[in-house]
Amino acid sequence: MTRSRAEDTGVCGVTAAVAVIDGKWKTLLLWLLETGPQRPGELRRLIPAISEKVLTQALREMEADGLVHREVHDVLPPKTVYSLTDFGHELSEALAPLSDWGHRRLDRLAEERAAS
Repeated sequence: MTRSRAEDTGVCGVTAAVAVIDGKWKTLLLWLLETGPQRPGELRRLIPAISEKVLTQALREMEADGLVHREVHDVLPPKTVYSLTDFGHELSEALAPLSDWGHRRLDRLAEERAAS
């Protein structure tokens, strides 16, 4: 799905929502930021497989979509902190039932594997 889908007013609501969280890391970043503000280095430690470039790109896209607030503190060395906006918290709450469904699916798959 392309980034333009996140801003296309002619698509269904589900497509517009999925476009905002599309990608390998955005749902994980949303989940981690739900616990509170994080610095980029903290996020990198929590997600060792993500590169600095990809982390920055994902956070910038989430900021552009109104999900994340980026606060730069005027200190040396520079300090940047990311947190969820109210809109980001709203999306996280909307995704909670989908997360519950996903866990039920994984449990079902595990049961099926154990039975075979």
